[in-house]
Amino acid sequence: MSSVPTNKEELYQAIKLNSEKILEDYLSIPKEYAHKNGIEGNVKGAIINVADTLAYLLGWGQLVLKWHQLKSEGSDVDFPETGYKWNELGQLAQCFQSQFKSWSYSHLILEFKVTIAKILSLIESLDNHSLYDIAWYEKYTLGKMIQLNTSSPMKNMRIKVRRFKKINQI
Repeated sequence: MSSVPTNKEELYQAIKLNSEKILEDYLSIPKEYAHKNGIEGNVKGAIINVADTLAYLLGWGQLVLKWHQLKSEGSDVDFPETGYKWNELGQLAQCFQSQFKSWSYSHLILEFKVTIAKILSLIESLDNHSLYDIAWYEKYTLGKMIQLNTSSPMKNMRIKVRRFKKINQI
């Protein structure tokens, strides 16, 4: 499998594998460490915690599902999200973190599993043509947009989470 998915099967496998790997890391972190700051955030100088990293991945996963639903209904989509531009992704990350701030760590993990299952189900429901052969947003295919906002951030966030685990000897 190439590092960047180029078809339906590779996309499905990339999300499945990356979500399983980061989920394994999340499950190995004791809940008393879930809200301990020590991870570099998406805004310069921001320090976040493990729960915030989950909120970030959840936010993007749920946005992907929202984009697809809106476009499927023929509705307009404010990319990346209403009130945010592509050069304001740090602020959007902070929005995701505040959206899920009151959730327990175990609830975040459960919601992450549910969101990933919905994304994998979406991919299964589509054919390779609709995922990779037609532009879906500007020059990007739907498959590329899903990958850029699910498996890629999971890989990046896993590096940060594993560094946190090592520093905290987890």
